[in-house]
Amino acid sequence: MRDIKGDMRHQGEARWDTLARNTAARQQRGAPYANGKLVDKDALLPLLRAVIESGDRVCVEGNNQKHADFLSQELAKLDPTVVHDLHIVQSNIALSSQLDVFERGIASRLDFCYSGEQGVRLARLIKAGRVSIGGIHTYLELYGRYFMDLTPRVTLIAAQSADRHGNLYTGPNTEDTPASAEATAFKNGILIAQVNEIVDEVPRIDVPAGWVSYVVQAPKPHYIEPIFTRDPAQISETQILMAMMVIKGLYMPYEVNRLNHGIGFDTAAIELILPTYAESLGLRGKICSYMTVNPCPTLIPAIESGFVRGIHCAGSELGMEDYLRARPDVFFDGPDGSMRSNRVFCQIAGHYADLFIGSTLQIDTQGNSSTATLNRIAGFGGAPNFGSESRARRHASHAWLKAGREAAEATGATMPRGRKLVVQMVETFRDKMQPTFTERLDAWQLQQELSLELPPVMVYGDDVTHLVTEEGIAHLHRCANPAEREQAVRGVAGFTPVGLRRDREKVAELRMRGIVQLPEDLGIDVSMATRDLLAARSMKDLVRWSDGLYAPPSRFRNW
Repeated sequence: MRDIKGDMRHQGEARWDTLARNTAARQQRGAPYANGKLVDKDALLPLLRAVIESGDRVCVEGNNQKHADFLSQELAKLDPTVVHDLHIVQSNIALSSQLDVFERGIASRLDFCYSGEQGVRLARLIKAGRVSIGGIHTYLELYGRYFMDLTPRVTLIAAQSADRHGNLYTGPNTEDTPASAEATAFKNGILIAQVNEIVDEVPRIDVPAGWVSYVVQAPKPHYIEPIFTRDPAQISETQILMAMMVIKGLYMPYEVNRLNHGIGFDTAAIELILPTYAESLGLRGKICSYMTVNPCPTLIPAIESGFVRGIHCAGSELGMEDYLRARPDVFFDGPDGSMRSNRVFCQIAGHYADLFIGSTLQIDTQGNSSTATLNRIAGFGGAPNFGSESRARRHASHAWLKAGREAAEATGATMPRGRKLVVQMVETFRDKMQPTFTERLDAWQLQQELSLELPPVMVYGDDVTHLVTEEGIAHLHRCANPAEREQAVRGVAGFTPVGLRRDREKVAELRMRGIVQLPEDLGIDVSMATRDLLAARSMKDLVRWSDGLYAPPSRFRNW
């Protein structure tokens, strides 16, 4: 029998350690700029020149909260004639330096999840041909690809402290670090960490020294954005009305006890009327006991009044450190006394929860939604993971089974199964009176302009069970067909062009069947929707609820 493997060996000896040999060469080039693993801040730029090669896939830690800002700024100073065509993979683009690498020609391709305030500039750079989009991902999707076809060659992360061996302590903002660090370290990549301080011994080892290539103490602490902080003073009566409808029309009948809240004033309003409105309905201990969400300050009254019993967090929140340390029964605190966050675990927990409630920029007549619009490509973050039907789920709960029965009754399905509740909570008009509802998402045009394989939809309509607006609730999962679904959407779209085109007779029929519910159908007195319902009406009230443990960032202090 012919020895095929032997024939191949004669053609040239196979090498299986090319990555390791390449990394060794990079580290040899970087050695003059480091003292073991420790790098002086002034030597960081020449180190990056030595260890990064053109065409590298580079992960820059940019999360919702924590950013490797010093590393990002130095990366943007590289000479594009020497280092170019980098492929950046990172979850959240929030800093100008994270786009400077594209403007200067150092990087050319981007895979990301969310861009937030940089969304407008990102859209301009894409149109100018400076950025080629590989994909707009969900968090879990991008992290998963780190371990498959988007493994970083070089990863830049941020941590609270390091010891002189290179062991890292992340503090409460662990976030994306485990996924990016492990994918890089175990594929012979280069892992560089900026830290706030070098210490003799770290409180706990979050990333072992064996995974770390270099450590630099940054000139100032890494940037943290208090993205989940909402000032109760800015919550409107419209948002309070919507929150009342969510609690009485969804949380109460479905007995929603495990859930995820998205970011926004809408969900902050829900959190702040739990100790008042939900308490008046006798719902303490029956709803909102377990959550996957960052430690939102607006949750403090609900925690203190006994509603929320457990929270697992994707990241931390500025000013909440002492409060988290004082409530270990609620949060996942380590032996060192600080919370341990993990975006991957939080996303998984939220995916298998009973309910996700979030918001969006556009919704079409079938309930498809997107935060990628023509002038702002904000991306998706974790919403598509949280806001998708968890079809692999097998454990039962009242909410899951009830929604499953209702969906089966509508479609005539015979196989019993549960259904996750996915809620989009929006006002019918956004800023500058832009309608939230549209006949056709901007995502279709973006698909053409960005040469994407699919329109960048955040949450697909067939995953959405409910729409909540100031007009009422549309129970989309109970619609028998797309035509009914369209009229249910139009029925709560208010005075937008989409809402004005409703079939009034059909919407009236849907209302009779309880598929469209207005506040009066739920027994809600609209006149009660005032700021008096808020358990805290200011940031100072939140501090009082926390017994002085919450220390809001300076920009939120108005006293």
